[in-house]
Amino acid sequence: MFGVSLTPKKDIATRYLYSTTYEVKCLRASTNSTAESQHNEKYCIDIVRSRDYDGFVSSLLLPEDARRSSLALRAFNVELAQVKDSVSQKTIGLMRMQFWKTTVEEIYRDDPPVQPVSAELWRAVRKHYLTKRWMLRIISEREKDMEDRAYRNLQELETYSENTQASLLYLLLESLGVKDVHADHAASHIGKAQGIVTCLRATPYNSSRRKVYLPMDICMLHRASQEDFIRGSREQNVRDVVYDIASQAHVHLQHARSFSKNIPASAFPAFLQTVVLEDYLQKVRQVDFDVFHPSLQKRNPLIPIQLYIRSWKKTY
Repeated sequence: MFGVSLTPKKDIATRYLYSTTYEVKCLRASTNSTAESQHNEKYCIDIVRSRDYDGFVSSLLLPEDARRSSLALRAFNVELAQVKDSVSQKTIGLMRMQFWKTTVEEIYRDDPPVQPVSAELWRAVRKHYLTKRWMLRIISEREKDMEDRAYRNLQELETYSENTQASLLYLLLESLGVKDVHADHAASHIGKAQGIVTCLRATPYNSSRRKVYLPMDICMLHRASQEDFIRGSREQNVRDVVYDIASQAHVHLQHARSFSKNIPASAFPAFLQTVVLEDYLQKVRQVDFDVFHPSLQKRNPLIPIQLYIRSWKKTY
């Protein structure tokens, strides 16, 4: 009789114990998952803020729904961009590129590696159905760039810019929910302009390391040797090279803006970087295309305000 009367009480106590233990485990898992997610997000924020400040500020001005994904994409881009300068041997750089190729494939299999940028990319892919092709194209182009040589001509620099900077913009447009052929055309031109400007901005740094990547055809046209850039020459022939390259970036910006009337307003936040490009091109013109002028290496403190105004006006 006693056994019969105690069994239900034991069952109730056991069920309660199991239920409580399960809830505690779930709570811990949820807490750990939240903490890990916050860590991953912070990692991406920190790396973009330190390595791509203009991109960081631009991302803050995106709609909240796309902001975190934008930072993940820019962190991915930063990780790839810094491989070339952070390795002493090409083989090591190629191994890192292969890691990212494998990572992207695993992300699209819902099995991302335990790494902050990978985790945030996976989150962005699941949320916005981002196109894998654009990510792989960025990696492949960065991989080819490990050859560490000057561009043969301006067209080769434009191709590199299209496959890297423009591909990133296509992904940003997808994170904003924009699917528009005119927006894609504008992104292509802005990406090319950004790649060209980045090449110019990096010239003093690269030259100090005895590396020159400016298009060889334009250098030959103006009889400017690699040694001229390595010495930091400010002669007219060097300025002429910079003028020709900067002019092409300006042309691409003009082409991009020619599509503005046909582009949905929701796409404009992806193109805020035009403020930064415009600022550099204006400054290099003011110093008569002297790419080594010290003022070009200083960050414009008004850029965040200009980005905000452009965002508020919904223009690019």
